[in-house]
Amino acid sequence: MERDARVCVMGEDVGHYGGSYKVTKDLANKYGDLRVLDTPIAENSFTGMAIGAAMTGLRPIVEGMNMGFLLLAFNQISNNCGMLHYTSGGQFTIPVVIRGPGGVGRQLGAEHSQRLESYFQSIPGIQMVACSTPYNAKGLMKAAIRSENPVILFEHVLLYNLKERIPDEEYVLNLEEAEMVRPGEHITILTYSRMRYHVMQAAKTLVNKGYDPEVIDIRSLKPFDLHTIGNSVKKTHRVLIVEECMRTGGIGASLTAAINEYFHDYLDAPVVCLSSQDVPTPYAGTLEEWTVVQPTQIVTAVEQLCR
Repeated sequence: MERDARVCVMGEDVGHYGGSYKVTKDLANKYGDLRVLDTPIAENSFTGMAIGAAMTGLRPIVEGMNMGFLLLAFNQISNNCGMLHYTSGGQFTIPVVIRGPGGVGRQLGAEHSQRLESYFQSIPGIQMVACSTPYNAKGLMKAAIRSENPVILFEHVLLYNLKERIPDEEYVLNLEEAEMVRPGEHITILTYSRMRYHVMQAAKTLVNKGYDPEVIDIRSLKPFDLHTIGNSVKKTHRVLIVEECMRTGGIGASLTAAINEYFHDYLDAPVVCLSSQDVPTPYAGTLEEWTVVQPTQIVTAVEQLCR
């Protein structure tokens, strides 16, 4: 925002309250109430306002207080945000960033535990990225703000308390590039967001059992970084996808289809996908855990794949 006066933020409680998870803390004091705009509880309206502002030259960042609330803005995101560059014959660009907390938290209930990546992935003209560390959250956010395309940035409610030393100098990450988290030889594990930590927890157990998993944080949910993914598949010949998204119509389903289409000849076993169960996320903590992939399930799946 200091670098580019066209950048502005809008959403519920993003101003003097600093956002529901304090992502915009103190920005209103620094940049004023118009550039850090508190909106009414009207997602469809303020998302439409952001898209209109982008058409006139601003670079708005829309915060959904919870990503599930953005379902109320689905019409604006799909029919306008994703398509206006095309339907205007290229007269308009829509440099909008839509971001906010999502995923399964700690007993937030079904409506507040949405994983909207499955809803948004089929919208033409939109890029989707998911951050998983403080380092890539900053780098991806900067890249998203500077992109001429509309970008949805998925943040996870349980990752805001992570701490990491990040460079003082400026850096920007590639929106379409996966991250090699752990090189390995025996199996490729593809994951993103919070599940990265479940996978790495499982990887410690797997290493102790003699397995050498390669872990990739795909980060770019649309489009997939098929170059990085493909090189890994050609090396390990086995693929396990671990996601928090729903099993039916989720990111894992699309990724499985892409791997089978482009790298089928390199596979020594069918692609296995571990996803959340197709049920509303329960409020009860023990039941909530049962709906989401746990590290022990990852270990079991790798052992079966590598037989």
